[in-house]
Amino acid sequence: MAGRTVLVTGASDGIGAESARTLAGLGATVLVTGRSAEKLRPVAEAVGTEPLVADFARLDDVRRLAADVAERVESIDVLMNNAGGTFAPSRRTHDGHEPNFQINHLAPFLLTNLLRPQLAAAGSSLVVNTSSIGNLAGKIVLDDLDYEHRRAMEFPAYGTGKLMNILFTRGISQRWSGDGICAVAVHPGPVASSFGRDSWFVGLLYRTPLKRFGTITVEDGAAPLIALAVHGPDPEIDGRYFSRFTIDGRENKQAHDQALIDGLWERSAQLVGLE
Repeated sequence: MAGRTVLVTGASDGIGAESARTLAGLGATVLVTGRSAEKLRPVAEAVGTEPLVADFARLDDVRRLAADVAERVESIDVLMNNAGGTFAPSRRTHDGHEPNFQINHLAPFLLTNLLRPQLAAAGSSLVVNTSSIGNLAGKIVLDDLDYEHRRAMEFPAYGTGKLMNILFTRGISQRWSGDGICAVAVHPGPVASSFGRDSWFVGLLYRTPLKRFGTITVEDGAAPLIALAVHGPDPEIDGRYFSRFTIDGRENKQAHDQALIDGLWERSAQLVGLE
């Protein structure tokens, strides 16, 4: 990884922090961002950089983050979109969006688009989107992405966000290949971390002794993300979804719907002011 620059979002703890530390240990120049300055600081110190604090529930934070990154580096070889989680749908974001939609999809969509020049400048780069097996529980309704006309249920809303990660991955593959930018989505596995910290329902599993059952360690969860980052851009994996190390994992039936891939991109761009 020597000579390569990596940006890891959601790096305050869990698989993001583990990925950042490991990739820095392999010689990469690593930038880290997260919501909590207190939690992010020791990770930033460990990888030899300054913490870049941004709350993905605020799109202006994402815009500022992209500007900060652009000032620090001319190119990005690997962008790891790892920030996200499951959130109570009743708590709208600062921008007025359903939180699972904004934090898991809109914010990384905006950040990745704003950093396209840096990704292209690398000549050949990779976007790694952390998705989930939860994508199977998702359902995308293009006319109501923000749950304004239907009730948002917590886990299905999370699953929909993770499904959007897969469609976004395919959108990057289709739209940006001419810039040398590849993209993959990956389910890291059921990691015992702070996932679900903003959700009573899902967080119960991860904040009690129950987490010992059916979960894997942070190190194991980060392993497929690290492996993909080390592997780097590759046309053979471009636009593909990994279930840990297995390519073409189980996907929602909407995951290859071209109208949804295009429609989600176009509507997301409108919502974040890119068009």
